[in-house]
Amino acid sequence: MFWTLSQVALGGAIGSVLRYLTVAAFGAPWAVAAVNVVGSFAMGVLFVALTSRAQISPFLMTGVLGGFTTFSAFSLDALRLWQSGQTTQAVFYIALSVGLSLFAVALGAALAKGALT
Repeated sequence: MFWTLSQVALGGAIGSVLRYLTVAAFGAPWAVAAVNVVGSFAMGVLFVALTSRAQISPFLMTGVLGGFTTFSAFSLDALRLWQSGQTTQAVFYIALSVGLSLFAVALGAALAKGALT
C-alpha cells in the first residue's frame, strides 16, 4: 500500500505542476478547459492501454492525471456508466456532478465572503 500511495503522491505532484505551468503560460479559463480536455483524452487512452499494466495506473491515472485534472476521473466514470448500458445513471451522474459542484463552489464562496467581511 505504501508503494501505491507513493506513486499517487509523486504523480499528483507532477500533474499539479504541469497544470499550474499550463495555466500560467496560457491563462485561465481557456487553459483550464484545455487541461480538462487533454486530461480526459489521456485518461481514455490510458484506460485502454494500461488494462494489463495495473501496477503503473496509480502513478499515471490517479497521480499524474488526477493532479493535472480531476475532470479526467469524472469523465472516465461517466464513460464507464454509459458503456455499461447505464445511460440514465450516466446522465444523472453528469448533471448532478456538474450542477452540485457549481452550487458548492458558489455556496463556499458566498459563505467565505460572509465570514471574511
